[in-house]
Amino acid sequence: MKKQNSETIRPEYNLADLGKGIRGKHFSKYQAGGNLVLLSPDVAKAFPTSEDVNRALRELLKPTEKSASVPSRLGTGSKKA
Repeated sequence: MKKQNSETIRPEYNLADLGKGIRGKHFSKYQAGGNLVLLSPDVAKAFPTSEDVNRALRELLKPTEKSASVPSRLGTGSKKA
């Protein structure tokens, strides 16, 4: 068991009473339907925080949003008989 750091752990908390955590306990739930996305290590290094990832994705979406709002020109021309 790790040593208790008196500066970060309050005296009323006893780590022995808490027991061991279970690694990956909720992973399958996240994988099944959550909005959790696993990044490749090289991508995670380039975008270390959620805010960085979201900012980059929003920048990618900007041209898509602008082009989606442009009306289609199909069917607006005059027909000659």
